[in-house]
Amino acid sequence: MVNPDSAMVADNLHHAAELSGNATALAHAPSPEEHVADPTALGLNGSAWVALAMIVVIAIMIAKKVPALIGSALDRKIASIRVQLDEAARLRAEAEALKAEYERKAAAAATEAEAVLAHAREEAEGIVAKAKADASALIERRGKMAEDKIAAAERAAVAEVRAKAAAAAAAAAASLIQKSHDAAADKALVDRAIAGIGSTRLN
Repeated sequence: MVNPDSAMVADNLHHAAELSGNATALAHAPSPEEHVADPTALGLNGSAWVALAMIVVIAIMIAKKVPALIGSALDRKIASIRVQLDEAARLRAEAEALKAEYERKAAAAATEAEAVLAHAREEAEGIVAKAKADASALIERRGKMAEDKIAAAERAAVAEVRAKAAAAAAAAAASLIQKSHDAAADKALVDRAIAGIGSTRLN
């Protein structure tokens, strides 16, 4: 299997060679002004030496396994990122589970609160109904007591009036009797009463 880092290095070398060739062609192209000869060393001009230096540097990097080191560093970084992503996914799952649990508890609390409120409302309605019934019974009892007191007061007043009337009538009768009868008339009246008693016994 071809290492992707080696393929990338080979591709870079190819591009570097192309650039070097283009630079050499441009260097050897005749100038419209005055042709100036490029200095050469060992038959290579400056651009060729630059390209050769780049090739050497790249070859050294390949020999020292720099691409492999870079790849391993990238692999470690990718592994670290994957671990962080896994941790984030785990934390997200835990957060969603906590959210679901809190929503369930909130729904249960709302249901319980509604039940408590309904029970309290029923108790309040029962207390109000009992208070109304007790108030009605108390009013009825107080009314009956008031009626009984009024009737008793009326009876007492009637009895008092009757007693006073009887006393007044007796006093008036005594006064009339006293005025209309003297001692002789009383004696005759007593005698007639005695005689009537005696005749009654004889019969």
